[in-house]
Amino acid sequence: MAIILIDTCIVTDLADPDSDWFEWSATTLEHLDQNNTFVINPIIYAECSVGFEHIEEVEALFDHLGFESKPIPKEALFLAGKAFLQYKKRKGGKTNVLPDFFIGAHAAVAGYQLISRDKGRFSTYFPSVELIMPDTTSGLN
Repeated sequence: MAIILIDTCIVTDLADPDSDWFEWSATTLEHLDQNNTFVINPIIYAECSVGFEHIEEVEALFDHLGFESKPIPKEALFLAGKAFLQYKKRKGGKTNVLPDFFIGAHAAVAGYQLISRDKGRFSTYFPSVELIMPDTTSGLN
């Protein structure tokens, strides 16, 4: 049984049945559910909380989804900082990307697979992480 870290975009897909990606995210997790454990971390929790007015709503969402929250190890925090520094040295211009580095580093250090729709930074800065993405899941159907 593998542990899969669920990226924020997947959680937001699942929280909105009208989302363009709801069907893909729900179907993919349903297929993977039999053999894997799904987890989030504090960064993903915080990013998801933006869409809710009360903490009880966020708690209810994660309780309903059955995702366990795992802390981010210090080694992953360190790796996230180093990867972000590489990004900045390569003239990465976006300023809102640090959460992606925490998420990618957590998956890398813990040996988790990562389900996401955002390939770019994860595959570039965390090449050891096995990504589960729309373009790589054709064998799941």
